[in-house]
Amino acid sequence: MDKRINILYEDNHLLVVEKPSNIPVMEDESKDEDLLTILKQDIKVRYNKPGEVYLGLVHRLDRPVGGVMVFAKTSKAASRLSAQVSSHELFQKEYHAVVTGFPKQKDTLVDELLKDHRTNTVKAVKKGTPNAKHAVLDYELVDSQNGLNLVKINLKTGRSHQIRVQFSSRNMALWGDQRYNKTAKPGQQIALWATKLTLIHPTTKEVMTFTSSLPDRTPFTTFRR
Repeated sequence: MDKRINILYEDNHLLVVEKPSNIPVMEDESKDEDLLTILKQDIKVRYNKPGEVYLGLVHRLDRPVGGVMVFAKTSKAASRLSAQVSSHELFQKEYHAVVTGFPKQKDTLVDELLKDHRTNTVKAVKKGTPNAKHAVLDYELVDSQNGLNLVKINLKTGRSHQIRVQFSSRNMALWGDQRYNKTAKPGQQIALWATKLTLIHPTTKEVMTFTSSLPDRTPFTTFRR
């Protein structure tokens, strides 16, 4: 296996991995090596598969974000997992983030988000804005240290840049977010990590949960005890 990628689980239908920070999930305009291509090549080598390897992308993480991700190894698994993602109930994603500002102990954030495809940025807009998408997340405060706050996030909808924009629009921008945090310093890596993923196995129907520990780097280490 590619040493950069940690496999959390694999069978004939699923491949669950820990995505490293700063690798795009799929090919983008940068043409940098992407996770989907890396995993396909790895499967091809490990199983000595001829021809094109199938690997279905059913959800995404922003390039600078790391953590747990699932891929489908068959088209049937991809279809069934995609249906779970659309339901927002069967496919549950939990994140941890370090945010600035003053978060509440617990809160639900509800917004309408509009993406500008030209600049690849998202902003919160008024309800009824054409092409805006409804976005909901729950969060709770885990710890506060030195003016920073570790929050656990339960994502209810999977919108582009959702967590980053919903927090930044309330003056609680994510630490190190080069796009939505005006105080982020060059070279800082966004403090957002996909820590938990729960899904229903596409064939056995078993409820499965996969976890990924927070990375051993600033500012997450601030909250280690």
